[in-house]
Amino acid sequence: MQANRATSGMKALIVYCHPSATSFNHSVLETVTDELTQAGAETRVIDLYAERFQPSLTLEDWTDYEDTSCNTDRIGPHVESLQWCNALIFVYPTWWFGQPAMLKGWLDRVLVPGVAFTMPCEDNKRFGHTLKHIKHLGVFTTCGASFWLTKLIGSPGKRILMRGLRALCHDRARTVFAAHYRMDFSTSDSRTRHLARVRKKMRKLIGQPTAAVPVAGYPNKVRQTA
Repeated sequence: MQANRATSGMKALIVYCHPSATSFNHSVLETVTDELTQAGAETRVIDLYAERFQPSLTLEDWTDYEDTSCNTDRIGPHVESLQWCNALIFVYPTWWFGQPAMLKGWLDRVLVPGVAFTMPCEDNKRFGHTLKHIKHLGVFTTCGASFWLTKLIGSPGKRILMRGLRALCHDRARTVFAAHYRMDFSTSDSRTRHLARVRKKMRKLIGQPTAAVPVAGYPNKVRQTA
């Protein structure tokens, strides 16, 4: 895969959250980074467990929450990477139908006023969105529960990122989501199929041209595949 106009200038930040380097999530991470590398995108990876990220919002953090100079001082490199990227990708396991505490803490501590949004004030009663530079948002996760049980609960983890965070990004941001459900019952075949799906989703997120495939029985017609 060669870099093209769609990936020219792409700067991707991957936020990865899993304690084990031998997990299936790590295989997903490798697949995501491989697609970005082949597309010629600049890539940064934040491995929350590897760097022992502190997810707790302390009293000091809470007190300084609306003071941008203070609330970003303690997590400066993360803020810099978030402001640098125009593609934001998350890779993590779903635990209790949501993000792991480590990742949820990252959202709490990094997506703060002055970085992800601006607080309402006298002159403007509405929240401002300051992640408009992010034009690509990808979420890749694994779930122990089934698709239907997750949906019944309300898919809270997915909603946080694909609705809550998505609302702060560029108005026309491209989004993709992929989950391997029932991971406790996964097989080598199901995991292989899922990694292929991750590649397909990544190519859609990146904006790679699709391949034309003849439609069976209609040699003059084609369908588009990523």
